[in-house]
Amino acid sequence: MPVVTPALASIVFAAGAVAGALGALLGLGGGIFLVPFLNLGFNFPISIAAAISLTTVIATSSAVSAGRAGKQLINMRLGMLLEVATAAGSLFGGVTAQFLSQSTLQRLFGIVAMVVALVMLTRLKRRNVMLDPSIDPGVLGGRFYDQESGGMVTYRVKRLPLAIGASFVAGNVSSMLGIGGGIIKVPILTAWCGMPMRAAAATSAFMIGVTATAGAVIYYGRGQILPILAAAAVLGVQLGSWGGMRFGQRASAKWLKILMAFVLIVVSGLMFVRAAR
Repeated sequence: MPVVTPALASIVFAAGAVAGALGALLGLGGGIFLVPFLNLGFNFPISIAAAISLTTVIATSSAVSAGRAGKQLINMRLGMLLEVATAAGSLFGGVTAQFLSQSTLQRLFGIVAMVVALVMLTRLKRRNVMLDPSIDPGVLGGRFYDQESGGMVTYRVKRLPLAIGASFVAGNVSSMLGIGGGIIKVPILTAWCGMPMRAAAATSAFMIGVTATAGAVIYYGRGQILPILAAAAVLGVQLGSWGGMRFGQRASAKWLKILMAFVLIVVSGLMFVRAAR
């Protein structure tokens, strides 16, 4: 593992800014970029990279939730329901990760990223919005102002058991790999549960902070969080999250899905290459 130096901390700060922008833009938490960067670029053990990443996920969640408060994008009612399952999965994943080899975690990371990317590419044209604001959204649905549609839109949540099961899996994977659970929740909520991309990303960003905290406790107890690098990454994430939120307000839902799929495919390939070495 590399020696922690001011130069390395500066590089991690820059990487955190990129991770924060992606996390705020797509609701992924940024760990999908930061974990491979630390593991592949600097040979950090994936458990250490995951521990540092989880601290940035908490920062991303705080920044995005504060920035989008009052815009009705965050579905608080659904988010709190799904977070119960997510936190349970996160605690279990933090323990499981201690008994799996690094190559196994890398392959798992690659598989999850590739599957999610393919799901997103098959749902490019689906927006899950109803343009009539008078339609009843149901108990867990919602309304928000959509710049792309030019007015208030409504959506309804479908297949709630699938969303709850996916949230448990997302928490488990999040804790094991140091990524935001949004890598699973956002595509599932968008593809099969009726949520628009923007609402799913904002709600996921709200939830991932609690998820990451549950998993980070395990890593902290084992001394796997490096304070200097974690602090540098968190500061970078705060800067990147601000830029990501501003850009995300103007980007189309289709473009956001394509960007998410591209990021996931690239990361998946890199992780498989690393696991084969």
